Amino acid sequence: MKIIDKINKAVEDGRCFWSFEYFPPKTQQGVINLYDRIERMCNLGPLFIDVTWRWGGKSSDLTLELCSNSQTVYGVEANMHMTCTNTSVSLIKSALEKAKDQGVQNILALRGDLPGGTVEFDPSIGEFRYATDLVKYIRSAYGSHFCISVAGYPEGCQGPNDVEQDIEYLKAKQDAGADIVVTQLFYDVDNFLAWVARCRAAGVTMPILPGIMPIQNYGGFKRMTDLCRIKVPQEIWDRLEPIKDDDQAVKDYGIEVAVDMIRKMRAGGVLGFHFYTINLERSTSRVLEKLGFVPAVSDVRPLPWSPSLSEKRAGENVRPIFWRNHARSYIKRTELWDEFPNGRWGDARSPAYGDLLHGVQVRLTSDQALRKWGRPESVRDIKDLFVQYCHGSLDALPWSDSPLQPESEPIRTRLALINAQGFLTINSQPSCNGAASADDIHGWGPPNGFVYKKAYLEFFVAPDNMHALLKRLSSEPTITYYAVSKSGELLTNCPEDSPNAVTWGVFPGKEILQPTIVERVSFLAWKDEAFDFWNAWSNMYEPASASAELLTAISDEWYLVNIVENNFQKSAASIFELFDGLGAQLPPNGTTTA
Repeated sequence: MKIIDKINKAVEDGRCFWSFEYFPPKTQQGVINLYDRIERMCNLGPLFIDVTWRWGGKSSDLTLELCSNSQTVYGVEANMHMTCTNTSVSLIKSALEKAKDQGVQNILALRGDLPGGTVEFDPSIGEFRYATDLVKYIRSAYGSHFCISVAGYPEGCQGPNDVEQDIEYLKAKQDAGADIVVTQLFYDVDNFLAWVARCRAAGVTMPILPGIMPIQNYGGFKRMTDLCRIKVPQEIWDRLEPIKDDDQAVKDYGIEVAVDMIRKMRAGGVLGFHFYTINLERSTSRVLEKLGFVPAVSDVRPLPWSPSLSEKRAGENVRPIFWRNHARSYIKRTELWDEFPNGRWGDARSPAYGDLLHGVQVRLTSDQALRKWGRPESVRDIKDLFVQYCHGSLDALPWSDSPLQPESEPIRTRLALINAQGFLTINSQPSCNGAASADDIHGWGPPNGFVYKKAYLEFFVAPDNMHALLKRLSSEPTITYYAVSKSGELLTNCPEDSPNAVTWGVFPGKEILQPTIVERVSFLAWKDEAFDFWNAWSNMYEPASASAELLTAISDEWYLVNIVENNFQKSAASIFELFDGLGAQLPPNGTTTA
């Protein structure tokens, strides 16, 4: 979808909106971390994100990959930067064709920096002198297919003497077909508002989004403002001087500055704000929090998972619960499907799930993993790590790189107890009987609806504990389960392979939606990934070490089990009664002894 359409709708509704900018990291670990950050920050409700661009092999390819995956996996519109200095029509056309093929419909057209040491355009190298030339080319070659953003400079591109000329250039970009203006960062709000008025007087009617960069540290702030020739009000320098060596104090003051700037711009009639995040999360989220910019549940969670913006997945509204924390993997393994579930899962899937080509990845480096998880040498050590995760004193495990979700708060203590007993949980959801769709914890979907959930647990367990549990489940008529070994031995009490809806919603004027299911074929496909995380964890240690051998043994010998309590009217805690008296527990505080 074109972001100009989303902006126009927000303006029509009179509501504030915001967007985030990121840049492509230089390392693979950095890319993994950025994907995690984008996923978390999507919960803040950005209207769109954008990703910067640099020509040359991996960098420009990564920009497109980040944009495409953000739309396909996380369901947020992406605005792809594109620079044109000293490039050819063929290069630009190739990049735009790739963007079009991958569903990226928004382009931020920029001139870009001239090559190092040069100050003049070289027509012998490139065919585009200015961003206006790029805008003209996109419109002439692709018509209205792309939404085109351009840069604006409230303090002049090269300095204050250029302001009037830059406004003329901005009008020329609009006349060439540009839709939106995103400004360079600034800190003088009065100057910005006066500049907007001058733009309007010159005939610039495009929406103008002010660029906001919260101050992160003194040195970086000074370098950035010097590089971009940004005027900083003296008051800001005066406030920074006594705290410039205290990074946390500088960050806190930077949040205060950004909040004050936005409040002043809102009073001046500005509704949209573009955050230069520099791939950081805290300051931007704190600014939005202090401003009370809280997105509607229906905007952030139209479904319990983020719907893809990929054209071929349009209408998809049912997925298995197993990939709840691994959306990118699910998208990858189903990308060859011709159709995607809409309204119901169906009794069979064709084609089958794609293979795991390169195995799973633990989203930590080996050093980070050692600091976080140490060197476990016994099952007791493993149980201790899972218990710590449930209590919140450990923020990640190989199967989940973020803490427990808020919906798990009522069952956190019970989760910790069964992990101490040797039932190592990697996915769960509490039951929910008719919560409002606008509920901050359980809610999803359109307004004025009600949502329901069956209690669900997924865990690894040793064979003896598993058989003891399954014997107990045989007398529970409302419980269904699947248990599978790494080799594929399957045990279940489900009489047929039909899907079991574990989440559904009822909304005014709509059919009942059941977006999350448990189903045999999907579980068997997921188990390959789930077990592979043990191997990925093991590979972080020396091959013959006690830790590596322990983790490999668990992978080879234990079972992966999922349990559904189909009576959703039971309390969220009732499913845990099935585990009473099973397994060997850790001490109540969840710590190990030497």
